[in-house]
This record gives sequence, structure tokens and C-alpha cells, in this order.
Amino acid sequence: MHVPDGFINVPVSAAAGVVAAGAVAVSLKGARRELDERTAPLAGLVAAFIFAVQMLNFPVAAGTSGHLLGGALAAILVGPFTGVLCVSVVLLMQGVLFADGGLTALGVNISDMAIVTTVVAYLVFRGLVKVLPRGRRSITVASFAAALLSVPAAAVAFTLIYALGGTTDVSIGKVATAMVGVHVLIGIGEAAITALTVGAVVAVRPDLVYGARGLTRPLKLRVAGELVDAPAAEPAPAAARSTRPVWIAGIVASLVLAGFVSFYASADPDGLEKVAHDKGIDKKAEDHATADSPLADYGVKDITDTRLSGGLAGVIGVGVTVVAGTAVFWGLRRRRTSDSSPAAVPESEQV
Repeated sequence: MHVPDGFINVPVSAAAGVVAAGAVAVSLKGARRELDERTAPLAGLVAAFIFAVQMLNFPVAAGTSGHLLGGALAAILVGPFTGVLCVSVVLLMQGVLFADGGLTALGVNISDMAIVTTVVAYLVFRGLVKVLPRGRRSITVASFAAALLSVPAAAVAFTLIYALGGTTDVSIGKVATAMVGVHVLIGIGEAAITALTVGAVVAVRPDLVYGARGLTRPLKLRVAGELVDAPAAEPAPAAARSTRPVWIAGIVASLVLAGFVSFYASADPDGLEKVAHDKGIDKKAEDHATADSPLADYGVKDITDTRLSGGLAGVIGVGVTVVAGTAVFWGLRRRRTSDSSPAAVPESEQV
């Protein structure tokens, strides 16, 4: 669903850019409350993992493919504010380095793929978690449903943006029907990937999943015929809470997916590309500003071996994304720490 330059006119693209900038600013502030010493590096890993999985287009219909958007996955794993930033980092890397998604359309893409998917998914997820029985299975089920609904929601959002600023004269009804129809199918793939990933992390480290916080009920003891909360268990040693094994496993998985498995991804156009071509939305599409980038179209320039070129580009993309994401999230975490330190609090407010 990466919108290229030329699909949306300049005024609406600029307005979407303002919306995206405002949402990112709010998310930067909100993410400082979500991140801690353990989750900050994992947020960078989530961004890299989303980048890697987005390279794996899967077939959804005759001549059409889809790929992960990632908003639901990011929101559930690291929180909604941090999730918006994760997907935004991915979109920025893709647009600047890989000529995927127009630069003038970056605000449109962030609004659609980062904000809408994350907000819709997290609202659905939280609503389901409240009504489902508390347990790991409920987290997985809620993740599936949240991801499933987030993708057609993004398709609806694109249709609304196109209705406001589309550069071609195509019936909005036709665009909406085609976009929602194909993205419901893509949503099934998104839901499966999200549920499998969240379920795998919850199974081994539920403490690292933002959406699973408070998953277990407090232990009750019967005292004098009444049930009372048991004393809280002593925190596990720092070594037992290390995120290093999870981080290593995640980065290896990302490198393998982007560097090797991506070669076997579907070559069919994705949902938006297919609809744009069939309905004529792409008549005024413009060449990407970084079309001459050494990594454009997910290949390394001057390397003629297709498999090697694509795999190397994927590995570079994972590396750049994890570095950029980790730098952003560690910076936010350190700023939160400095803001909450005694030195940052006026003496009149200190106890």
C-alpha cells in the first residue's frame, strides 16, 4: 500500500504531511512512557522485523499479492505510540533508500500505514482483551482480529484520501470496492503473521509484550476463610530478564527473511498497485525522486545476480532500520530518564 508520487495532489499530500508530523510528535512524547531499558532496543528490532517481513509478498488472488503493513504487530508488541514510530521509521527508510513509496507522499503513507493501522488495531485489540478470558490464547486471538481489521481500515483511509486529492477521475465507489475487497484478503495474511509472531513472543517472554502486561491474575490465598492477594514474588535476577536472546533471535530471523526468503516472494503487484493499474489511478504517477539510489527497487546497483542483489539489499535494509530505530528509541528512553531524575525536578517539588 505504499502510495507513490503523483497519486495524490500537492495540497492534500501537504495536509497529510502535517497530520503525520503531528501524530509523530505526539507519539514521540507517548513513547517515552512506553519504553524502558528492556523494550527500547526491542522497539528497534520490531522496526527491522517489519521491514524484513514487508519484503515477503504473498499471493492473495490471481495476479495480486500482499505484504505485512505491521501496525498491529508493532502496537501489540511495543505499544501504540512506539508502534506508530516503528512503522514510520520503516516507511522513511523505504522511501529514501529503496524508492518504495513517494517522498511527497510520505505523509500520506505514514497517515495510512502507520497511524490508521496502529490506532485501529490497538483499539480492537484492547477491546477484545477486556471481554475475552485472561490468558495467552486470548492475546493471540485478539492479535489476529486486530490485524485482520487494520488492513481494510487502511484501504478505506486511502480511498478517503483519494476522494479528497486523487489526481485522476476515477469513481470513488469503484476505488473503494476494489481496495477494500483485495485488502480484506491481504488482511488475512497480516492477521496470520501478526498472531504467529505475537504468540511466539508471548509463549517465551510475555513480559516483553506490551499488550500482554497484566496478563496473569494475582495469586489468591485463603486466610481465615477469606481470599486475599498473595505477596508479590521477588523480581527475577537481572540475568533471567535479559532481552539479549530475544534480540539475537529476532535479528537473525529478520536477516534470514530479508536476505534469503525474500527471493521467493511473489512478484505479482501488491493490492494498491493492482487496483491502481486496473482502475487507472496510476495515470499521473511520477518517477521516484530517489529512483537512481544504489538500493532502488530492493537491489544493489551493479550487482547482476538477482538473488545476491536482492538479498544484500535486504540485509542492508535490516541493518540500517535496526540502527536508526534503536537510536530513536534509546534517545527517547534516555530523555525520559533524564527528565525524571532528581536533578531535572525543581528543588521546591522534591521530597
